[in-house]
Amino acid sequence: MSEVGYVLSSSPDRVSIGIGNLKTLEENKTDLQVGKFLKIEDGNHNFAVAIINNLTAQKSEKDGEIHWSFVIEASPIGALINNDETLEFKRGTQVLPVPTEIAHTFGTKDLSIIFSDDSNFGFEIGSLSGNPNVPFCIDGDRFFGKHIGVVGSTGSGKSCAVSSLIQNAVGITNAKNSNRESQKNSHVIIYDIHSEYSSAFTVDDDEKFSLNKLDVDNIKLPYWLMNAEELESIFIESNEQNSHNQVSQFKQAVILNKEKHNPGLEKVTYDSPVFFSIEEVYNYIHNKNNLTVYEKNSLKYFATLAEEIEFDEERLWEKINFVSSTGNAKHKGLDAKVSKDGGFNGEFDRFISRLETKLNDKRLAFLLKPVKDDGATFKTNDFSEVIKQFLGYVDKSNVTVVDLSGIPFEVLSITVSLISRLMFDFAFHYSKIRHATDQANDIPFLIVCEEAHNYIPKTGGAEFKASKKSIERIAKEGRKYGLSLMVVSQRPSEVSETIFSQCNNFIAMRLTNRVDQNYIKALLPDSSSSLIDLLPSLNQGEAFVVGDSVIIPSLVQLPKPNPEPKSASIDTYKEWAESWKDIIFDEIVERWRKEG
Repeated sequence: MSEVGYVLSSSPDRVSIGIGNLKTLEENKTDLQVGKFLKIEDGNHNFAVAIINNLTAQKSEKDGEIHWSFVIEASPIGALINNDETLEFKRGTQVLPVPTEIAHTFGTKDLSIIFSDDSNFGFEIGSLSGNPNVPFCIDGDRFFGKHIGVVGSTGSGKSCAVSSLIQNAVGITNAKNSNRESQKNSHVIIYDIHSEYSSAFTVDDDEKFSLNKLDVDNIKLPYWLMNAEELESIFIESNEQNSHNQVSQFKQAVILNKEKHNPGLEKVTYDSPVFFSIEEVYNYIHNKNNLTVYEKNSLKYFATLAEEIEFDEERLWEKINFVSSTGNAKHKGLDAKVSKDGGFNGEFDRFISRLETKLNDKRLAFLLKPVKDDGATFKTNDFSEVIKQFLGYVDKSNVTVVDLSGIPFEVLSITVSLISRLMFDFAFHYSKIRHATDQANDIPFLIVCEEAHNYIPKTGGAEFKASKKSIERIAKEGRKYGLSLMVVSQRPSEVSETIFSQCNNFIAMRLTNRVDQNYIKALLPDSSSSLIDLLPSLNQGEAFVVGDSVIIPSLVQLPKPNPEPKSASIDTYKEWAESWKDIIFDEIVERWRKEG
């Protein structure tokens, strides 16, 4: 710590400090950079703490000599209060220096008082940028218990930062599990859009850390858990002329089929998470669309040549091949007049074709034809087993990675929406049960939305409606029920404003796009503006950390995780310099065909 100047002017949001000569500046150049801290005397053994915003110089000439003077503009962010001969840091402008008070640079001891010596701020996430000897600690409850925004351009180190934070939270350090002897109660769900994160949580078997990895090959997500909006987004084309009729008949068919398969339930609605057969719903709408009938002996029959079937609504769940209407003429095969009575007269041909295409799409089998390990169909009584897989309760996993890389894009939003909504509803109902006995939710969850702009964009068509609605609901209400979000994106300006506006903590890494820089700048407090201006020039793994969990906004160097996620860029030029490499095309095509 050294004396560098004196206060020229002071206000609650800005302090001007004069440096009288070039020698003082040169001797303290390292400690007088933008983003560094100063402590300013108040005459009562207390110090105001301010962060440097900018430094300006003035040159004058006297008696043929050049004289320099400098002015530092800084923002007050707190105070070091003298408490029985020891200094304690307090946030806010509790101490406001007056002109002529002396300003000093910060020493390592001063930094440790702020960043390392507070018992409430005990979760270490890295070290102060430019001062690796000072750990940067935050309040873990305020960080993970509230929503978090992690932003940064490609290559800035977002995936490594997210992995490092979660590894620290669940007890993984240097590929070792510190909770090996006693598993902790942490619960994290990661939406992994590029299949990066599994490697970051895969350690040796003897470390006893169980990673719950769900991908398109093993995820169990029965379609009957979808609500009305999710069902309609996958099966109904909203811009078709008769889409409202499609919705009406589809809804009716779903409710009737739920009632058929769940006779013991008193009340079944369109949104009830109970089993129904999508194949039977398809048959019902197909039959209603093509329905023809005839009368015989004062009884009504389905007009089909396969067998004589007396008219019965229950038989509509089976696919029936109806003959065409003959109007006033008799049908030769049935020896009766065949008429359209109660059918849709072919109005839903396109709708039925779409339903059939979806049901036969092998890529959607995880959603539309999920089966249990023994090959049986998931029914209503299996609901709890479906929930357990996402919560990590099948094999007691602290981290669940939902690998979305193999999920077809057209159902990506629905998949994210369905899982998010299930997590919210679970947290809601569990919290209500706990509240009934005056207890709080004791199994809080964190959902990590990697590459969030891909499924919760600010603008977009109906295909994003379901996921936006589910995650925005978590953003607005989730914290009350122990459910928090970590929203990760390289294009924050393209993510839903509702979600980012609910974030209480931000980790801002290098951002090169000016629109994204301005967007983040608008979300953060004015006192952070000088540090935000550094976003384009931050090093890999360096981040500006601000929020409720942080003592003061700071530039932090985040450590590399061990193990690392598979997010590193390809060394293109290095690979180009290698000798020609042959590849097996048949193997690639086989996998390609399987995915397609």
